[in-house]
Amino acid sequence: MLTHRIIPCLDVKSGRVVKGVNFVDLVDAGDPVQIARAYDEQGADELVFLDITASHEGRGIIHDVVRQVAEQCFMPFTVGGGIRTIDDVTALIQAGAEKVSINTAAVVTPEIVSQTARRFGTCATVVNIDPKRVPIDDYLSRAGKDAPVTESTERPGTCFEVHTHGGRTPVGLDALDWAQRVVELGAGEIVLTSMDGDGTQTGYDIEITRLVAQAVSVPVVASGGAGSPEHIADVLEEGCADAALAASIFHFGTYTIAETKEYLARRGLPVRTVVPLAS
Repeated sequence: MLTHRIIPCLDVKSGRVVKGVNFVDLVDAGDPVQIARAYDEQGADELVFLDITASHEGRGIIHDVVRQVAEQCFMPFTVGGGIRTIDDVTALIQAGAEKVSINTAAVVTPEIVSQTARRFGTCATVVNIDPKRVPIDDYLSRAGKDAPVTESTERPGTCFEVHTHGGRTPVGLDALDWAQRVVELGAGEIVLTSMDGDGTQTGYDIEITRLVAQAVSVPVVASGGAGSPEHIADVLEEGCADAALAASIFHFGTYTIAETKEYLARRGLPVRTVVPLAS
């Protein structure tokens, strides 16, 4: 039986881990190398490292920090932010990333998804999608009247629009339609980050997670809104997610990786336990 992955996320700005609410009001959470090493020791299944202002600021990702994290951690390591070309992807893989997460560049130049999949394989090709609930009329004014639209049953009159550049730019793409398109292009995994839930610790967006997970054939990582192990269990069960990404509850010590996995196991969800090394 496949186990569910618990994945801490390091949102990095100017070389420091930060955390905010709805992609703004960022506060410092520490040194990325030290935090990554601690999560590795605690038994995290993977780590996601996102340089959250690289695309907005029009610069490349901080390769030296990526290299330091890769040198000190043994868990799989996904890196995103500031990727614009296949050369950027190659540089990150060479710096030690096992996977790359493409967001803004996938929208601007979709062929980068196919290029990455061909060069490094679909398993190394992750697309991060940042949807936000917006009024359908606003979305259609950007997307065109004939654009695909997935209306929310929980909030009628709204839909899930993709945003780029660290959540700053609505791009007139329906999140469900875009998820299906990037899988066709070669994405082997989707990280789905609810902008409405990000940093709120009120729970993941179960509705959009379930819609995407049921519509694509690749693993979907739920992101945005974790406030407790119960929220993680809910999105794995009700949202049909393959894995859950969280930041605030781990960064600030509210819960540990071990506590979270113990709770999931009690709920009957398969997780990888960490066996201490014999002395």
